[in-house]
Amino acid sequence: MKLIRFLDRNGEKILALWLYLFIVVVIFNEVLRRFVLSYSSLWGEETARYSFIYMVWIGAAMAVKDRLHIRITILVDRLNYRLQNFFSMLAWLLGMVLAVIALRYSLEPFMLSIKYQSVTDGLRIVQAWYLFAVPFGFSLIMIRFTQALVEDGRRLVANQPPRGREKLFQ
Repeated sequence: MKLIRFLDRNGEKILALWLYLFIVVVIFNEVLRRFVLSYSSLWGEETARYSFIYMVWIGAAMAVKDRLHIRITILVDRLNYRLQNFFSMLAWLLGMVLAVIALRYSLEPFMLSIKYQSVTDGLRIVQAWYLFAVPFGFSLIMIRFTQALVEDGRRLVANQPPRGREKLFQ
């Protein structure tokens, strides 16, 4: 149970940190190879690009979890706590609908890649590994939407103020 709580709190941060570290090391290596050794690898640019795509989707889930995504709340902030929580829940539900639609459409290319075994240009690795980034990201986002929806529902019932945004940098 402790592991699940730890991953819930820090899972995206750990993944994003490792992916970012990988990207920095690979790009540094590629710059060194190109300008010092006049030779570049086939795998460097491709793996860094796809790692960046995974990192972006993980970052989107982190933004939802910490409530750092873009919202316009100038009118909602003037309402009482119950209505603020209600509109927050409505926004989470609409976001969930969008995430479900996006997940459904992002699974098609992934499944086609598995079916036809399409490969990447450089490494000749099955492209499904990289196409999985979008469904993976939207799945994480849906988990975070669900958690936020439950939390705001509890706050609505208890007539508590809505949860504020987390700090971007601590």
